[in-house]
Amino acid sequence: MSEYQYYEFLSIDRPLTADEMAELRALSTRATITPVSFTNEYNWGDFKGDPHKLMQRYFDAHVYVANWMTAIFMVRLPMEALTRETTKAAAVTYLLDIKPTKTHWIITWSMEESENYDRFGMEDGRGWMARLAPVRDELLRGDLRSLYIGWLPAVTGEMMDDDEMEPLCVSGLGNLTASQKALAEFLEVDPDLLAGAGMGSPAAQETEVSRREMEKWINALPREEVNSILKQLLEGKGQQAERSIRSRFASWRRGLQTGDTDAPRRTVGELRRNAEKARLIRLEKQKRDRKQREIKHREKRKAYLKNLSDDFPKAWALLKEPVERGSGRGYDEACRILVDIAEAYDLFATKKQFQQEFKKFMASHLRRKALIQRLVKAGIWKDRVND
Repeated sequence: MSEYQYYEFLSIDRPLTADEMAELRALSTRATITPVSFTNEYNWGDFKGDPHKLMQRYFDAHVYVANWMTAIFMVRLPMEALTRETTKAAAVTYLLDIKPTKTHWIITWSMEESENYDRFGMEDGRGWMARLAPVRDELLRGDLRSLYIGWLPAVTGEMMDDDEMEPLCVSGLGNLTASQKALAEFLEVDPDLLAGAGMGSPAAQETEVSRREMEKWINALPREEVNSILKQLLEGKGQQAERSIRSRFASWRRGLQTGDTDAPRRTVGELRRNAEKARLIRLEKQKRDRKQREIKHREKRKAYLKNLSDDFPKAWALLKEPVERGSGRGYDEACRILVDIAEAYDLFATKKQFQQEFKKFMASHLRRKALIQRLVKAGIWKDRVND
């Protein structure tokens, strides 16, 4: 299997400057670089840059996929978006790394040992960024479910004992967003464990903001912060200003509320038992769904056969063209049609009537040994003609 690596970086809060794009170009002559992104693929050699350093300086999100079963997703958040207590509780060695810089947190979700050979035999990395990038906005709003998802693989492996506790009590695990589901898929989180984690998880809290809360926060803003925001707006950095405001406001609101970490937490053993319950529920649902599909298939089949029985002469006429074609494919088609006709007679007429019509039809085709062999294999020749 040839080597394959995919790198994609996204600048969300601000566009890259011309000088920054030139600096990035020095790292790769083949990369696709825009004011908001950097993308490159490697089938040989390695990327000269350090993704962690690039995240510190230029970018807000990063996706990396390599066909040696590795998948990595990174985001950069302003320092006020997360508390140190939260980052310490959620981080898991090798799985979820949360490191501080002077101004930001850099969060890294990693999967290093996939066994999904089919996925990585075809995986090219494209498309993941669009699905995963909204996780950053969710974290800025105080939604910690993506951190919990990054911790869950520790439960699947042998990294956690049954009596250990989940790191955070996070609401809304039973109703994940599209980007959170994509993150779980990207990291190959056990679907049953994910569903089990949703059992008993508190419902997502109402996030609607009252005008009174907004006014209270705005009135308390220091004058220099207001001036800084206004300057950003006048300089055409409206998106950056909006994200900064939203992040600060979300941080302030969290300070007024009882955090998720104060709520009762579950043991790893409970989560594993929930995962087993979820597995049984999934299997039962699959069984019901399969039964429903079989019922629908039988109903559709019966309707098709009834349609054949409504005009048997027309059904027999369908055999003329494929048989006279004289090819293996034609004989296969004729055999399928005969099987359908025989079943239609069984359901809506009589076997004797089929035998009579079948003998008439075969009278002029007895030298077509390839056709007869197919009919014998299908049980039509032996069971019908010799009765």
